[in-house]
Amino acid sequence: MKRTTSVALSGFGVPESLRWHQGALWFSDLAHGTVHRWDGTGEAETVLKVPGRAGGLGWLPDGRMLVASMDGGVVYRLETDGELVEHADLRHLVGGPVNDMLVDPHGRAYVGNFGFDYHAFAREHANAMLYAPPGPTKAPIACLAPDGTLLGATEPVLFPNGCVLTADGTTMVAAETLAMRLSAFPVLPDGTLGQPRPWAPLISPFLWHAVNHPGLLGRITRRISALLDHPAVARRSASPIAPDGIAWHSDGETMWIANALRGECVRVAEGGRVLDRVTTSQNTLSCLVAGHDGHTLFAATVPTDDPVRAAELNGGRVEMLRL
Repeated sequence: MKRTTSVALSGFGVPESLRWHQGALWFSDLAHGTVHRWDGTGEAETVLKVPGRAGGLGWLPDGRMLVASMDGGVVYRLETDGELVEHADLRHLVGGPVNDMLVDPHGRAYVGNFGFDYHAFAREHANAMLYAPPGPTKAPIACLAPDGTLLGATEPVLFPNGCVLTADGTTMVAAETLAMRLSAFPVLPDGTLGQPRPWAPLISPFLWHAVNHPGLLGRITRRISALLDHPAVARRSASPIAPDGIAWHSDGETMWIANALRGECVRVAEGGRVLDRVTTSQNTLSCLVAGHDGHTLFAATVPTDDPVRAAELNGGRVEMLRL
């Protein structure tokens, strides 16, 4: 039997970007634009509200927090006196909401974006219809220096999302949500990212070919996939895996994946072999292995990732399981 998480916190819109910092769990609420901190007891503390909806989180070496503004197209910096100032302007680079962010030990920030208005599309169409030619719009990962200046950007990829560094800092593994894969980028000496290579495909090659096919095969596959997206069917399906947030397992070699299409976190090895599955109560957008013992799996779950509807429902949860 698959193990199941328990609910630790509830009443949020879209909890996301789980981080462990200075002995506490931090996360954003993408629906309400807030950043929260939880020390493991009582209720979570609201730390600040971010203009344009809070997204990815990270900290500079001196302790100042960086937070992405999804709709504002910028990254903000929280100064020691509590003032929120603009750290970097990405509006010339992004084609959709600014998304997850990784800040490395040097203070360099790696920031993704949707590439297009995903939620507007999803309100009218099934996810499978994204792959009708020409397919989803791609987006680069921006690389920022510690002072917020743009170091560079990767070639566009399919919905860059959660990302992690290897222990030696030489490689960044990033989730390409709409490509249903994890990709590995070499970290170059100047902090920019090189050409990616596959780290873990999370959909069968045949199904990927079929859903993207420009002809009759593609049209049939997309229609069938749309039917299978029904929640009652999806809950009973083990495929595909759309990676949102990702986190290293405690072994530092295998990866936990928040499956945005299912109520689960999935652990995979490099190459894509599934090693473990943990059931959550709702679709999962972010995961993290941390805690005071370093062996607790945290998961951010939602009844819907649409920020408008989620703000009305306030059904977002943070769940946990000791591994």
